[in-house]
Amino acid sequence: MIQSETLELLEWSRLCQHLSTFAATKLGTIAARHLQIPGSQSQSEQLLAQTKEIYELENRLGTGLSFDGIQDIGDSLERAELQGILQGDELLAIATTLAGTRNVRRVIDKHPDLTVLNDLITDLRTYPELEQEIHRCIDERGQVTDRASQKLGEIRTSLRQSRSQITQKLQNILQVKANAVQEQIITQRGDRFVIPVKAPQKDAIPGIVHDTSTSGATLYVEPNSIVPMGNQLRQLLRREQIEEEAIRRTLTEQVAAVKPDLEQLLAIVTTLDVALAKARYSLWLKANPPRFINLDENESITLRKLRHPLLEWQHYQEQGHSVIPVDLLVQPQIRVVTITGPNTGGKTVTLKTLALAALMAKVGLYVPAREPVELPWFDKVLADIGDEQSLQQSLSTFSGHIRRISRILSALDEDKQAGEAEEAQEAGEAREAGEEKTIPSPDSSVPPSSLILLDEVGAGTDPVEGSALAISLLQYLADHALLTIATTHFGELKALKYEDERFENASVEFDESTLSPTYRLLWGIPGRSNALTIARRLGLKSEVVESAKTQLGGATDEVNQVIAGLEAQRRRQETKAEEAQDLLQQAERLYKEVSEKATALQERERALRVSQEVAVQQAITQAKGEIAQVIRRLQQGKPTGQDAQSATKALGEIATKFIPEAPPKPKVGFVPKVGDRIRIPKLGQTAEVLTAPDEDRQLTVRFGIMKMTVKLEDVESLDGQKVEPVVKEATKSKPEPKITTLPETPAIRTSKNTVDIRGRRVPDAEIILDKAISEATGPIWIIHGHGTGKLRQGVHAFLKQHPRVSRYEAAEQADGGTGVTIAYIG
Repeated sequence: MIQSETLELLEWSRLCQHLSTFAATKLGTIAARHLQIPGSQSQSEQLLAQTKEIYELENRLGTGLSFDGIQDIGDSLERAELQGILQGDELLAIATTLAGTRNVRRVIDKHPDLTVLNDLITDLRTYPELEQEIHRCIDERGQVTDRASQKLGEIRTSLRQSRSQITQKLQNILQVKANAVQEQIITQRGDRFVIPVKAPQKDAIPGIVHDTSTSGATLYVEPNSIVPMGNQLRQLLRREQIEEEAIRRTLTEQVAAVKPDLEQLLAIVTTLDVALAKARYSLWLKANPPRFINLDENESITLRKLRHPLLEWQHYQEQGHSVIPVDLLVQPQIRVVTITGPNTGGKTVTLKTLALAALMAKVGLYVPAREPVELPWFDKVLADIGDEQSLQQSLSTFSGHIRRISRILSALDEDKQAGEAEEAQEAGEAREAGEEKTIPSPDSSVPPSSLILLDEVGAGTDPVEGSALAISLLQYLADHALLTIATTHFGELKALKYEDERFENASVEFDESTLSPTYRLLWGIPGRSNALTIARRLGLKSEVVESAKTQLGGATDEVNQVIAGLEAQRRRQETKAEEAQDLLQQAERLYKEVSEKATALQERERALRVSQEVAVQQAITQAKGEIAQVIRRLQQGKPTGQDAQSATKALGEIATKFIPEAPPKPKVGFVPKVGDRIRIPKLGQTAEVLTAPDEDRQLTVRFGIMKMTVKLEDVESLDGQKVEPVVKEATKSKPEPKITTLPETPAIRTSKNTVDIRGRRVPDAEIILDKAISEATGPIWIIHGHGTGKLRQGVHAFLKQHPRVSRYEAAEQADGGTGVTIAYIG
């Protein structure tokens, strides 16, 4: 009972209502509104894991997880189990729910690293065959389709024929008896086709009167001639209804057969939807995931910038006041915290905020606080907040508090007894299994695990007795509860901290200049009385205030001065801490910038190396392609000396263009001899030595049909040995390679080196000539004809400015004379 009272005091139902607005299904909405609080830490951790993975999945998907098509089919499953016949729309809802659930499972299956969600859907069965059968028999409107059975298809064919016959018959009557009818329309009354007949002319169309207009001027008559047809139509409709029920009954039986699996499907979908609602609500709150700690392992409660979730909702959704966060930092040895300070300073809100944070963590919600969020798992959260004064029950304020506190203490005793019984049972089971485990004695203590929240403890009675009662109560709770937070105005409670290390003081800050609270929570400093200061500022006569100070005595004034000094010292420390935090953030920012620049430089260096490697590979590929072109040109037709000379020159240009100057480290000791096979690295060719090296350290070699004079330093043996370098007294300029070729033969005109541009315009001819010159390796013959001479002039002007043409001249008379120009490629 006290737990439900606490939830009501904390307005837990309002938080659940806010959570339900983030659910995607009706089932999820209902479950979120009636959120169950777990009874063990393992259950809470499982719920938190579900929320975390759904949160991660939402971030990955971008568009969010969709629950389209999933409906609440629980009532339909119950009726199916009771052998009721489901309607078409109910069957259709089952089919869409199966399809929607299958889509959810497919999305989760694509993320195998989300182990908690994948474990949740492991046993999920969506029965695609049942879904397909429902869609085959039920259309989008929830009606049974013609293809559901052959018999139904035949019945509906007969129905259409019967309706057509009746309509045709009535149309004939309307035409023949046009003067007797009110309108040229065919309508229905019930399942009978009728026509509107004027009341005075009813004898003109004998039949059955099924209805009359309001004025009585029109009778809706079914002519006698179609009565048998109407009777036949009614029989067909009844047969159709029976067949549709049979089809729906068959589908219902299939649904009932898999009811347990479908109920499990609904449970899994509801769990996923509630987890999704928690993730979205947590994201909206800008909350962070909590971590459950163990105070016995010297871990502290850490809740920085904690915000009240209901006030946050009120601020954003209802344009309320902005929320002021509080810091709750409780050391592991602390069991009781007393909060003092003026009324309306935020003491009660602090109690509720902590309680809601503990409950939110238990149900798998993130906590609206700055990371890290660390707090214990509280078995129970029990509170005495507010005034339980009741005239009907003759309860005063004090009596109401005592009644509720008594229920809290009883709940703690029940927890202790339950814990002892559980330990005794575990010990008995271990003994039966042959394991050694000590059975606890009745006097042994069970570790406390409850959070107790007391507002204005001991208030409502004589201050002396109330203070004594409050001290005794807090000392009892220090032994029997994991953490107790109590607000009070009793100054005597402030001294408990100095008598017992399990006690701590805190206070709400008060701004004396504005006579208003700041709602900040100050730890380690007890609150001081501000009643006389407030009274003076509000205009109470000074002699009354001074008299009150005299009544208090000097000791109280000294205590207040000490507290004021502590508050000032704390503010100075907070200022220094903020400055240090700013410096730390600045250092972290600078470190991040330097790290990013270093990473960028490394990335740039890597990219540069990659681009250089790509450039080298491209150069090698291009060089190989050009060498292959040279070889192909030599292979086409019978090579001449001029062809050999051109090929040799081209290979030399390729070597100069692509082969780097720096050769690999030479292997000394090699001297080529006549007849040796050597390698020329610059050309990538092997050759035969024709002459020994001369005094200029040059030798003649031959590869293929070409002869070449090369330097001794440019050749190596087939196994990679280089000649021994010679150190000369003076550096000589490198002589140009001497190329020895066969005697030059005159250029020969062929079809491949002849370009015919007769009839072309000068711009078109220039394009053709530029392509031919770029591909040419020797002279080309250009046939332009005589004509007006403009084409020849244009050709000569183009050749004159082309960089590859060394000279041009008219061809021999036998080759066309002035109608042909020979261009020599230099």
